[in-house]
Amino acid sequence: MPLSVSPDFANRPMTTFAAEDLDPTESYKLTTGLIVPRPIGWIGTYGADGVANLAPYSFFQAVATNPPVLMFSTGINNGVIKDSLANCRETGVFTASIVDYDLGPAMNASAAEVDPSMSEFILAGLTPKMFGAVEAPGVAEAKAVIECKVINEMMLGNEPTRHALTFGEVIAFHIIDDILDGTRVDPVKLDALGRLAGNNYATTREQFTLVRPD
Repeated sequence: MPLSVSPDFANRPMTTFAAEDLDPTESYKLTTGLIVPRPIGWIGTYGADGVANLAPYSFFQAVATNPPVLMFSTGINNGVIKDSLANCRETGVFTASIVDYDLGPAMNASAAEVDPSMSEFILAGLTPKMFGAVEAPGVAEAKAVIECKVINEMMLGNEPTRHALTFGEVIAFHIIDDILDGTRVDPVKLDALGRLAGNNYATTREQFTLVRPD
């Protein structure tokens, strides 16, 4: 049956922001405050110098299933390209490790801006692991690691802030048995983190069910 909404509720005061009137910081605050929680792709790559790179991206999502394709978006500010994007362009592959609650502090540590010669795996006290399908390191301590090959890149935005969308076709999923029932993943046992605004996060522990209509 239709939802009944009182006139007072439906006519609450609202503030309208025209996107063209916002600067990049204001757009970022509104976007990250409203699009929540955002899954975190913990992107693993190798640099040309062989250094294992790891960085978390909350502009990350599954965008297709046949074949399975993931996407992560990298900010490019004043022409400065992040290591993950540079490495993906060089090698054509990456991993996306899933961040769970216990790995939250390590994920946060790996977000530090460091010289490309420093591995975030070392910085965060994590173990880089080759899972066998692509030449990119995943997080051995993660409950799930997804191996991908780059199939496309799309540029969005205008200087000084642009975004590179990297699309990766999934080559293999690696998931610990404890959270699996066939090909179904238990979201409570996965205990994945989602990004909110600022320094805040949520988990997949709390959930409820809505049966989809026919």
